[in-house]
Amino acid sequence: MDPLDLVRTALAVLVPVFVAMDPVGALPLVAAWTGALKPVERDRQLRDALLTALTLGLLFLLGGKWLLGVLGVGVQDFLIAGGLVLLVLAISDLVAGGGHEARGSLAHPDFGAVPIGTPILAGPATLATLLILVEQYGPFWTAASLLLNLVLAWRLFRRAGDATQLLGRNGLRAASKVASLLLAAIAVKLIREGVIAILHPPLA
Repeated sequence: MDPLDLVRTALAVLVPVFVAMDPVGALPLVAAWTGALKPVERDRQLRDALLTALTLGLLFLLGGKWLLGVLGVGVQDFLIAGGLVLLVLAISDLVAGGGHEARGSLAHPDFGAVPIGTPILAGPATLATLLILVEQYGPFWTAASLLLNLVLAWRLFRRAGDATQLLGRNGLRAASKVASLLLAAIAVKLIREGVIAILHPPLA
């Protein structure tokens, strides 16, 4: 593969998963949940979160094609449906704001697997994105994107307090809005590709 094509493919699979996860938007919550914890307990909670998100993501990634076949759903159908789901989630975060706040409880004492692992990291947007990407780019690239994004989320979450102090809550909210806008653009692209595939199917 040409180096330029390699970079384009890497970005094409990395960026959608990152904006679907939106770890930047979750930083204020993670900072609030982990701020009073000892480092050992904080790392345990974050480890549980990443293992949960990785397990769910791999299950959807590996079983997605089989599930589509069982349901009799074509790739173009899933492109449109997945794009609509991502668009609704993006609009919800852009208009209502605080999408992450509605997905978890600050009073929950054990928050690693739920809600950080799911639905914050491995939520509907992320899982739909993985199923779409594995159809377009294959399991290797999609699994690599999932793993790299989870490692990045883990590093961000470990420094959640520092990031919150550096950017402030308003700065993090602004970054989250930009991510939601990118997610909406990706959703429109998926819907467009699905509609084109239905209107102009490939010749046998």
